[in-house]
This record gives sequence, C-alpha cells and structure tokens, in this order.
Amino acid sequence: MIERYFRLAENHTTVRQEMLGGLTTFLTMAYIVMVNPQILAQAGMPVEGVVFATCLSAAVATLVMGLYANYPIALAPGMSLNAYFTYSVCLNMHVPWRTALGVVFLSGVLFLLLTITRVREQIVNGMPDCLKHSTATGIGFFIAFVGLRNAKLVVANAATFVGLGNFADKEVQTACFGIVLTLFLMARKVNGAILIGIVGTALLGMLRGISQWPSAIFSLPHPSSTFLQLDLRGAIHLGFLEILFAFLFVDLFDNVGTLVGVCEQGGFIKDGKIPRVGRALVADATGTIFGAVAGTSTVTSYIESVAGIAAGARTGLGNMVVAALFLGAMFSSPLATAIPGYATAPALILVGALMTQSIAHIAWADFSEAVPAFIAMLATPLTFSIATGISLGLISYTVVKIAAGKAREINLLVWILTVLFILRYVYLAAA
Repeated sequence: MIERYFRLAENHTTVRQEMLGGLTTFLTMAYIVMVNPQILAQAGMPVEGVVFATCLSAAVATLVMGLYANYPIALAPGMSLNAYFTYSVCLNMHVPWRTALGVVFLSGVLFLLLTITRVREQIVNGMPDCLKHSTATGIGFFIAFVGLRNAKLVVANAATFVGLGNFADKEVQTACFGIVLTLFLMARKVNGAILIGIVGTALLGMLRGISQWPSAIFSLPHPSSTFLQLDLRGAIHLGFLEILFAFLFVDLFDNVGTLVGVCEQGGFIKDGKIPRVGRALVADATGTIFGAVAGTSTVTSYIESVAGIAAGARTGLGNMVVAALFLGAMFSSPLATAIPGYATAPALILVGALMTQSIAHIAWADFSEAVPAFIAMLATPLTFSIATGISLGLISYTVVKIAAGKAREINLLVWILTVLFILRYVYLAAA
C-alpha cells in the first residue's frame, strides 16, 4: 500500500531511504521548536503555547505536503517571517500579538484562495529558467552562510562586515570536526552520512561540555495560552495593504524560492515546471491557517529539506517521518531541542555546496540571462532573504531584457511581478 500510494519504485527510493531522509530533515530543522518560541516571546506570546503551536502547524503542513503533493519538503513557521511578526509588526508597528495572529490567519486564507485560483502556481511556473537555476544556487550560498554563522566560522567584523571566527572557541572546533566527519562519510558514499555527522557532532559537543544533555525526555504541551487567541476583528481593521505587504508578499516569494530551490536539488522539475506545484502550495496555506489558530506566525517550506533529499528522501513518505517527529516533539521538546546549532552547521554547509551545481544550467554566454541570475544568487545570501533575491533578480531580468532588445522574451507574469516588486520597494521606502 505504501509503495502504491507514494510510488516509491517510480521515484527510485525505498522505505528505509525515506525514513532516513525524513529523520535527517527533522534533525536539521528541530531548532525551530526552540527558536520560534524565543522570538515570538519578545512580542509577548507565552513560550509554552508557542511550542505547541509550532509543532502542530509544522506537523499539519508537512503531512499535507507529503500526502497531497507527495514531496519530501517539510514545513514549519518561517524564521524570517517570525522575525517580521515580532520586530516589524508587533514591536515597530505596535500591533498586539493577538491581532497579528489574526492577520496571519487572513493571509493564510488569501494564500489558499490564490492557490485554488492557480495564481501562485502560475508565479512558480512563470519564473524564467535562469532565475530558477540561480535561485537554487543562491539558496545554496544562503544556507551555507547560515551554517558557517551557526558554526561561528564566520562572525561579524566592524571593519569588513564579516570575518573568520576564533578557532580557540570549542564550538568552532567541534563544528570543524563535524565538517570533516561529514565530508569523509559523503566522499565514501556512506548511507546516512549527513545524519551521522549531525549526531556525531552533537555528541562530541555534549561530551566536551559545550552543550547540555537533554534535561528530560517528556514534557506536557500547554496550548491554552495561545490556542484560539487570534483577534480577527482587529486584523480586519488594519486594512488590506497591511495584510498584503506585512505577510502575504514575504511568504509568497520566500515559499516560491524555497520550492524552486528544493525541487531543483531533488530533480523534481520537469520541462521547466514543478509537477503538482498547486498541491504543494496548498500545504503552506493550510499550515499558516492552523498555525494562526494554534498561536504561531506564518508557516512556509523549509530549505533544510534539501538535507533530507541529500540523505535519500524522494517522496512524501519522508514527510510522514518529519510530521510524526514534530508531533512527538510536543511531548518531548527538551529532547527535540537538544541538537545545537553548531551540530547541524556542517550539514547546511555541505548541502549548500551540493545545491550550487544548478549554476551549470545558466546560459552565462547570454548577458541578458547571466546578469539577472548573478544578481539573484548574490542578493539572496547578502540580504539574508530569498524573497529579496527573487525580487531583485526579476527586476533586473526585465531591465536587461529591454536593454538588450529582447522585450518579447518577457512574459506577462514577469511584467506584472516586476511592477509589483518596484511598488513594494517604493512602499517600503515611504513607510
């Protein structure tokens, strides 16, 4: 039954491979169970309730992606979006967190409507090929940079913006051990190399006393403090433009970029399009709605899914493992959050390196294709935003095609998106 439903043989995978890939994906993104509540707590939200909401929304959205779209792409509350929720909406705009949750709920409903009407699907499939490939490469640079930062191999520097970390730091030393271990295992084509690298690095860190062993295995969830606490009436009073620019825009293009990047890495793109993309886009809309009801910010696809794909996941069966582990994390959050950032850093760095192979598909000899691709892949890590990378890439694509006398190659969707992106930057500058 599992073989028939998930089409394992057709996708050249096995149950064991999917289990391993799902576990790897969960380990690389388990940090969200701890980090998301910490960020939203600064907006005044109760930590215990947000832990429950984080796990529930991630499990529901990941199940929808796996069962409905049959992709090994996990979802959870987005890191850039929870920061936007807390710092921009709640703290800067002085919007109460209950009202902000109402905005998230309405944006989730709008996501669903745009998906049903196939608007979001047209956006994904209408992106120029050069930007699809460069987005995947840019995300590779982005997650590798995140990994380097988590490992403290790259640190802030007042003179040069970034600099090399301190190798006297035990976390840096342990992360370097993890990189070497994972590199060796991957080079030897050892099954589960990424997973072994994560666990081995975490264990070494615990043995060296630089991270704590799990304080407990089980803990009861506390949903009541955030469950059904959203304020829809207050959200409606904020106005449509606030909803559009504060949540819809950021999540729409972050999710599109992530889907393109993950599908490019997994080899799921066929004839320049993502099969079943409409079904895939239903997942984050559903997760966002559930998340707002439970008490968390917008849910989106996670780029860490490429770690699971690199470990062997090819179908939605891998997502069943991720969803089950998130549900279990409701009751065992101390265990789920015991994996420190420096332990997953080697996986992010090396998976990022694997993702850059998409750069070979860009037509570098064509100036009108090369420049937008370069801008998109450069802007993604430097601005720490997938959405910004895509937007600047699309704007430059339109400009350079016009300059090269190739305006006919610009499809209607790209024209519309270019105008919307320019208006977005004008709106943000005036805000």
